[in-house]
Amino acid sequence: MGSSRMPISLRSSHPIQRAKSASPGLSIGIDLLRNIVFLLFLLRWTRKAALKLKGQGIIGTIIDTYVTTRRILYSLFLRAPGVRSKVQRQVQESLAKIEAKLILKGPGLSRYLTLPKEGWTDDQVRAELQALANMKHTSWEDGYVSGAVYHGQDSLIRLQTEALQKFIVSNPIHPDVFPGVRKMEAEVVAMVLAMFNAPPGAAGVTTSGGTESILMACLSARQKAYSERGVTEPEMILPDTAHAAFRKAGFYFNIKVHLVACPAPKYTVHIPSVSRLVNSNTILLVGSAPNFSHGIIDDISALSRLSCRRKGSLPLHVDCCLGSFLVPFLSRAGFSTTPFDFSLKGVTSISCDTHKYGFAPKGNSTLLYRTPSLRAYQYFISPSWSGGVYASPSMAGSRPGALIASCWASLMSQGESGYISTCHAIVGAAKKFESAVREHPSLKDDLQVMGKPSVSVVAITSSTLNVYDVLDGMSAKGWHLNALQDPPGLHVAITMPMVGAVDRLVSDLVAVVEEERERERVRVAEGKGKKREVRGDAAALYGVAGSLPDKSVVVQLAAGFLDTLYKA
Repeated sequence: MGSSRMPISLRSSHPIQRAKSASPGLSIGIDLLRNIVFLLFLLRWTRKAALKLKGQGIIGTIIDTYVTTRRILYSLFLRAPGVRSKVQRQVQESLAKIEAKLILKGPGLSRYLTLPKEGWTDDQVRAELQALANMKHTSWEDGYVSGAVYHGQDSLIRLQTEALQKFIVSNPIHPDVFPGVRKMEAEVVAMVLAMFNAPPGAAGVTTSGGTESILMACLSARQKAYSERGVTEPEMILPDTAHAAFRKAGFYFNIKVHLVACPAPKYTVHIPSVSRLVNSNTILLVGSAPNFSHGIIDDISALSRLSCRRKGSLPLHVDCCLGSFLVPFLSRAGFSTTPFDFSLKGVTSISCDTHKYGFAPKGNSTLLYRTPSLRAYQYFISPSWSGGVYASPSMAGSRPGALIASCWASLMSQGESGYISTCHAIVGAAKKFESAVREHPSLKDDLQVMGKPSVSVVAITSSTLNVYDVLDGMSAKGWHLNALQDPPGLHVAITMPMVGAVDRLVSDLVAVVEEERERERVRVAEGKGKKREVRGDAAALYGVAGSLPDKSVVVQLAAGFLDTLYKA
């Protein structure tokens, strides 16, 4: 069958509508808009490329491109069907080992996955608490743990416990209900400000720890830059040895992080590289006093000059969380020091952990600002909430006033003389350990101290031995030390419990190094070369982490570790 056609006689009565051509003005407007959008896009990415070239230079940009390309290609390789299944199987095996190590099982160990049908008696609760406290652990009491427990003496613990008990139900969010807590918190901030040579009118807050202090400092800098300069693509510049909490802040608050190398032999931030990276989007410079990894204080004076060079000054944060109550007392304890605090004009904020060498219980830190206006940028205020006007100074709403009370009690019980005394003991012990590594006949040829540590942390690397095997050897002897990477190393953070254990630490380190040296000698004599399969956990994990251009496998292991912490 064919389709019928319209008769010729009817065509004139049904004229065909022809599309009218678009208005010339509208066409020109669309083309103009399209060109403007393209030019803005081109300008945006040209500016980004120019800033990258300015900050990293041509060679640095080429290297960064190569590293990024290599990481992407390796990531694609790990996703290949055969490779992916093998990698996942090895990851699961490693996670099973982690779980077996952390989740203790066996006779006499009960698990409580639901509420008891009837509440326990006080004696039952006390007995179970005692059993939990007696679970097998590394002996921090005998000084075998680097960092973690900074004081731990019975007399101070008893005083802190009394303070906790008196204020156990208190909450600073209700200052009218708990006026004593408000007073103690304000006094803790004032005392720490005075330690760091704060100018009149300086301000601060207490936080739950060093990470929150750093997060709030970064948030304040971001909000200041947005409010005063309209910065919508914030960037901050920090040493690659700065605490990981700064990277966390970048992740949480959408701040681009520029990492600047801290090259050997000084391991301090390279100031010219910092200067090149400063641009109109920069909201914050960062320095450490000292850094966690190597215990080295960055050149804060140079960073301060760089901060002041910009009109209106660029915020400079000094992370003194680890240095806390040691660095301010170095000179009075008889040790050399370097400028790092508010006496430098460019320093605008400082984080200081009272729970480290201030000896307060965990969950205490302070964040200090040169001016109250800088502090105000971290506040959250909601004036129109149905529950009333809501205002909080930091991340948390409700906070444990008992921790503030125990912090205040710790600071008051130590006093300046107490902190000078502990600074002398702790830093003196660190220098004793450093001297042993540099001068002991069995250590000086195989181990090298990284840079010139000036506080409580001593970092060690090796050009002849696998330093992670050394770390695992020390773990086998009961020590809990810290692994470092990029470059490989380990560090010891001396605390009050460790002060009396330094001689034992040195003698065990000598024994482990001699054992590792002998293993290497035997392998070379047998013609097997120095490279061999790793034996311990640290050597396995950090050996893998250091050899892979793509860190996704390490991320999976770390995420699995975190998951394991919440398995009952």
